[in-house]
Amino acid sequence: MIEIKNLYKDFGKKKVLKGIDLTINKGDKIAIIGPSGCGKSTLLRCINMLEKPTKGEVIFNGINLCDKDVELNKIRQKMGMVFQQFNLFSHLSVIDNITLAPIKLGLMSKSKAEKEALRLLKLIDLSDKKNEFPNNLSGGQKQRVAIVRSLILNPDIILFDEPTSALDPEMVKEVTEVMKKIADDGMTMVVVSHEMSFVKEFASRVLFMDDGNIIEQGSSNDIFKHPKSERLKEFLSKIGN
Repeated sequence: MIEIKNLYKDFGKKKVLKGIDLTINKGDKIAIIGPSGCGKSTLLRCINMLEKPTKGEVIFNGINLCDKDVELNKIRQKMGMVFQQFNLFSHLSVIDNITLAPIKLGLMSKSKAEKEALRLLKLIDLSDKKNEFPNNLSGGQKQRVAIVRSLILNPDIILFDEPTSALDPEMVKEVTEVMKKIADDGMTMVVVSHEMSFVKEFASRVLFMDDGNIIEQGSSNDIFKHPKSERLKEFLSKIGN
């Protein structure tokens, strides 16, 4: 599905990604962990070209996204993104936030979009909030709506950039439970997260990054119970694994 080859990203003189190679297959549930500033979020943003790589290739379903003539807006319809902040439009109701993109892009009629939005809201137990405005929702509810907003476009993959980091601890579980439900339905997902208990339950593959490189990768069991590199062992000891 996605092939990342020799990916570099510099911000001025600061080298953030230093030659990343990564294959993401259909159905993968990948979690990326590592210390702050190691390049995790930058890697996600390079995958969907919110940040243009300095060098390398990102090939999505056979298309090199680094080519100049690629229609990125069309590509992004098949590559959902959920951010740390919810990015909901405060002047629109929940259902209007969800249906805005498919209607505006001409992918669905208004009636079809609203029907699909209601189905998805039921999936995340927020049917009763369809006419509420974001300011009347909790942080966990806002993030669940943001996830549904990505799902309604029927993407091939969803990228999550620390989706629970802006939430109070008691709201984290309601968001991670929705994410696990989506994963169980077969969605391909790449998640940057510092919620290690969730990572252990969710991920089919865990990547440990440090200083712009993927240092180690493997199953949750491999990474958390049988780390090989000294750097990963040090990281796990510091987070109390």
